[in-house]
Amino acid sequence: MKHLMRSRANPHIRELLAEGGLSLAKLIQPIFVVEAMSGEEDIVGLVDNRRMGVQAALRQIESDVKNGVRHFMLFPVPAQKGIAPDPGADIISAIKGAFASDIHLWVDTCLCSSSPLGHCCLFQEDSQSKIDLEATLNTLGSYARAYAGAGADGIAPSDMMDGRVAAIRAQLDQHGHQDIPIMSYSTKFSSAFYGPFRAAADSTPNFGDRRQYQIDVRNRTDALNASMRCADEGADLLMLKPGMTSIDLLKPIFKKTSLPVGVYQVSGEYASLALLGREGLTDFNAALLETWHVFQRAGAQYIITYGARKGHDLGIALT
Repeated sequence: MKHLMRSRANPHIRELLAEGGLSLAKLIQPIFVVEAMSGEEDIVGLVDNRRMGVQAALRQIESDVKNGVRHFMLFPVPAQKGIAPDPGADIISAIKGAFASDIHLWVDTCLCSSSPLGHCCLFQEDSQSKIDLEATLNTLGSYARAYAGAGADGIAPSDMMDGRVAAIRAQLDQHGHQDIPIMSYSTKFSSAFYGPFRAAADSTPNFGDRRQYQIDVRNRTDALNASMRCADEGADLLMLKPGMTSIDLLKPIFKKTSLPVGVYQVSGEYASLALLGREGLTDFNAALLETWHVFQRAGAQYIITYGARKGHDLGIALT
């Protein structure tokens, strides 16, 4: 029941999850906002997307809202590496102070951008191979609490630690944020398609990779179990990543959990389409629109895509 109550509490979420055809209300636009940055800079491969300072981000969001975008996925990038009490809280406050109920602001919740090691977790002091799960979950929970306190409309944990949804839900509930929904990156594969994102979020690991906690692309059972665990721990929405290489799992996960399931069209997927378009090998806009229709045909109830702000130009209506 809690899942349904939180999912219906906000009109933007009701539109996001409404049954029917593809609309702008079902698209979520990622934004990268860098603390202490002045101006903006392009992100290699992600056409029409930039790393921005707060003022540039406010101008971009204003333009996006005029073009019908209502949902944003914020990636706050700290100016300096280090596990701080509330990284990104000032960014969230500035955005919600400017746009209030005009938008629904999801905040990606992870440690990779702030950790000096670039990983999604904290390690035990005497080892860079043993995860300190308790410290990681406590930190993720404190981040989520700070984001909600700063005005975030939803929390989106992307770390893939066991127990993170339950830990975040407990922190939110204990501090008066019972109505803040959690959109869990519930099935996140260890994929080769994340390159442009890691540059944008300053989150490339300093050593090794993330196979220790992300899912092997070959393992269907692990992928299903990960989403079911997130559902059991209190997630309100589930999300698969990368989108195109996960479409076979959309309907099975929905069938097993009865929760809304969406996809993240990740940076490598989007950049591949942009490259084909730039080389004259396809019509980028037509290819982008085709992928959105395929995601929805496969069962995605919402889509995170770097091209959400292009939806208006592609003829997608708000509802």
